[in-house]
Amino acid sequence: MRVFVAGGTGVLGRRLVPQLVARGHQVTATTTSAAKLGLVEQLGADGVVMDGLDAVSVGEAVAAARPDVIVHQMTGISTAHAGKPDLKHFDRWAVPTIRLRTEGTDHLLAAAEATGVSHFVAQGYANWNGIREGGWVKTEEDPLDLYEGTAAYTAMAALRHVEDGVGRAGGAVLRYGAFYGPGATDDQLVLVRKRQFPLVGEGTGYASWVHLDDAASATVLAVEQRARGVFNIVDDEPAPESEWLPHLAVCAGAKPPMRVPKWLARLLAGEVVVTMMTEGRGFSNAKARRELGWELRYPSWRTGFEEGLA
Repeated sequence: MRVFVAGGTGVLGRRLVPQLVARGHQVTATTTSAAKLGLVEQLGADGVVMDGLDAVSVGEAVAAARPDVIVHQMTGISTAHAGKPDLKHFDRWAVPTIRLRTEGTDHLLAAAEATGVSHFVAQGYANWNGIREGGWVKTEEDPLDLYEGTAAYTAMAALRHVEDGVGRAGGAVLRYGAFYGPGATDDQLVLVRKRQFPLVGEGTGYASWVHLDDAASATVLAVEQRARGVFNIVDDEPAPESEWLPHLAVCAGAKPPMRVPKWLARLLAGEVVVTMMTEGRGFSNAKARRELGWELRYPSWRTGFEEGLA
């Protein structure tokens, strides 16, 4: 199968492309920098420089590759694109990713339609952003929380845009949990080791994690099975901050995280962080396991953190 991976040199793309190649697929992977074409070649793919926000650039790249399936992994989360993470001003910090999930998605879908690409798989998000009603663990039947009235709203609305557009095209959206693995948590680990990543309040907010290699293997299955619909790609153990953050600190060789009251966290980091750490909802992977036959190498962040940071 000819697979076009938009965003092939990101943290997930670098784990996904080799898995696709190993399964015998012919992969074209995009990058925004000509300097990374050598990396794409090392991963086993054909490289192309593409600007995901330029409709002409996207259209030409897709037409030249003639793929059977497009995999949309473009984000602008790296410090090179978005600068230092700033969750207090989520709406400003997330602009590069918001644009790639709105304009970039539209450009890729238009290119797919123009060139007759028969299947489309896109990156979604399922970490702490389940609807804040009812239980702490959500399925694909539960809506994502748009966080209306907060700085996270535009980023959450962009996720809705991806799901709506890809759904109309008959494709699949993979709601990945928080990534960990090579290069995925470097910024967080710096804060944890400096004791600048505190527990907020009682740390009751849930989160879902997934190792990069497991996220990549789920994506390969979605490509090969021409999956349709929405899937939560998370590990088996959604957990509150009060459990996963102290464990991450231990694995990172750091002192236990400090605890700050909600009012102070709200002042220092903003409302989104407080809500995330005290009211966030995690996600269930039952559908992905059942329908895709997905098996995880790291079923829990507990062992994943230990092995990854050993």
